Amino acid sequence: MNVRLQLKLKTMSEKTKKITYWVLTGLVSFVFIGSAIGKFTANAEALKIAEGFGLNAKTYIILGVVEIISIFLFIFPKTGVLGTLLLASYLGGAIATHLEHGQSIVAPCIVQGFLWIVAIYRFPELKSRILSLK
Repeated sequence: MNVRLQLKLKTMSEKTKKITYWVLTGLVSFVFIGSAIGKFTANAEALKIAEGFGLNAKTYIILGVVEIISIFLFIFPKTGVLGTLLLASYLGGAIATHLEHGQSIVAPCIVQGFLWIVAIYRFPELKSRILSLK
């Protein structure tokens, strides 16, 4: 991060930081909860696409459960880092699956990037470890 951005972040009020924190968390949550709900309410076409990836209906629902558990871990601050790692791993699997089946990886890469941006904002310990910043 450049110095100007760091100064802007330091000058934000606590209320603004908290609002930003929860809005970003909500956006990530919205993406994954929507995806999980889609897996629980899968129509015939969605299941056909999943079968193209080698997933049956039961496995598709299990993926939805994994998403829900991971996002709830992400939402709660005490388990947020664990949730981040689980969601990042989940997206890594999505990227690998898309590559294996010759599909575009743009969407899962964008979600993965946004997830890490939000996580680094939310969890100072990740920011210090990953970016070597304090």
